[in-house]
Amino acid sequence: MKYIISGGTGFIGRRLVKRLLADTDYVAVWSRKPGLELRTGVASHSWDPLHGEPPEESINGMDTVIHLAGEPVAQRWNAEVRRRISDSRVLGTRRLVDVIGRVKHKPTTLITASAIGYYGDRGSEILQENAGPGKGFLAQVCMGWEAEADRAAQFGLRVVKLRFGIVLGPDGGALQPMRPVFKAGLGGKLGSGRQFMPWVHVEDVVGMIRHAATHDVSGAMNCTAPNPVTNAEFTAALGKAVHRPAIFPVPGFVLRLLFGEMGSHMLDSARVVPKAALRSGYEFQYPELAGALANLVG
Repeated sequence: MKYIISGGTGFIGRRLVKRLLADTDYVAVWSRKPGLELRTGVASHSWDPLHGEPPEESINGMDTVIHLAGEPVAQRWNAEVRRRISDSRVLGTRRLVDVIGRVKHKPTTLITASAIGYYGDRGSEILQENAGPGKGFLAQVCMGWEAEADRAAQFGLRVVKLRFGIVLGPDGGALQPMRPVFKAGLGGKLGSGRQFMPWVHVEDVVGMIRHAATHDVSGAMNCTAPNPVTNAEFTAALGKAVHRPAIFPVPGFVLRLLFGEMGSHMLDSARVVPKAALRSGYEFQYPELAGALANLVG
């Protein structure tokens, strides 16, 4: 199998590349700085989704395109940041699909990242892939993002849209900024703590991407663990994993003061379950939070 990956040098992408190389697949990546790609056996091409299309020769003859690149959401937003968050996903995917439509030897599959932001703030409602979109900026971005990816179907591609949850890893993702705070005994729930957090271990993210590439699945797939927890349950479990109390709550107004509009979204609740992944036979390595945290910080 021949893969080309955007975001292949990022937190998720570098693990995915390692996994595909271990499976003896051909792997190429797009990067804004391709000269920094030093891994043996990885071809590197230049592409910045904010500033143009990927080169046609990088896609021609590939079997599967995996599109993970996007401006980080976890930062304080202003008008320029919001533009980059949206354009890097919506416009970037449009440019990618436009080039796919022009190449002679087209890939058979497009796997693109999306996010649970698609669902918005939904309280305790159980959200499978057939749930409708929510409201707000992130939901609008995700809808536009997925709509651009869906255009690849007109060129005969199988399209899979992975709605990533809160990804936990040992050296990146949501856990990285939390771990030192909790190890210092200063951790606690955010706001009321009643909001659901659809977490997922990074190794299961890689596993689900590989699963989507090698199984006959299409459409939306929630990339989350099968057992979402509330923020209060998550913080208690993380405190237990690092052997510290988690007794210092962070009020909602403090989050909004520190992070602006992004702070409000940190209190969103999305009780997302990965129905499509389970139905298609994916077996989770870390279905329970306690086991995932034991692996990551224990």
